[in-house]
Amino acid sequence: MSSNEAKWKANQTKVAFLKKFPGLVQSWEKLAGHTVQSVTPLQSKPGGAVLVFTDGSFAVVPPLAPEPRDLKEGITAARSTLESAHLDAYAEYDRLAHLDKEATRAARMENILGAIQTNLGQIPELKDRIRSLVKEWQV
Repeated sequence: MSSNEAKWKANQTKVAFLKKFPGLVQSWEKLAGHTVQSVTPLQSKPGGAVLVFTDGSFAVVPPLAPEPRDLKEGITAARSTLESAHLDAYAEYDRLAHLDKEATRAARMENILGAIQTNLGQIPELKDRIRSLVKEWQV
């Protein structure tokens, strides 16, 4: 076995051991009920940390910088558990989500109408096609 192969095998063995390290928690579900004893930042990954629990188990976690879509899904999924502790925040989020939905709808309508106006001169049959669509909708 060459020294490169030996190095590769040694690294693979080390990685396999790390992935089965005693106390390592690898599923969020298994963290339920655990109490955090300490949080140690990872030097190589700003925002990442090792959470050590009072029972000696631990988890290596990524930076807590979720994307907005993940935050939305998270607060929606946990709403039944969190809402009683954060009533005002959920009410404000609902208000802002409604405003965003209405603004999105208005912007889409403006974009569609703008596209129609822009293209009427270049596509003469567009006006007739729009009239026929309106007639179809009125039936």
